[in-house]
Amino acid sequence: MSDWVEACAAGDIDEEDVMRFDHAGRTFAIYRSPDDEYFATDGLCSHEKVHLADGLVMDDIIECPKHNGRFNYKTGDARGAPVCVNLKTYPVKVDAGKVLIQVG
Repeated sequence: MSDWVEACAAGDIDEEDVMRFDHAGRTFAIYRSPDDEYFATDGLCSHEKVHLADGLVMDDIIECPKHNGRFNYKTGDARGAPVCVNLKTYPVKVDAGKVLIQVG
């Protein structure tokens, strides 16, 4: 079963930025790319479970605020020490100005 959940309004996230979204006991990170596309990953760093929404977004990279580990938020790939475990990514769509993520 695929559950689409409304995470935020499209205008709630600036380009090249990230925001936290909590749903059903889980934390997600929602990104808006410089190309005005939206993406979603797990919201906690795979290294020490720090909230990625507090991190820095540069192009298609999110940098964890604690130890500066980096991930590609489009693919979830771990891109810089100390992180070595990829993030899970989630499908995203924009409908009527709302950002929806598929959590199921």
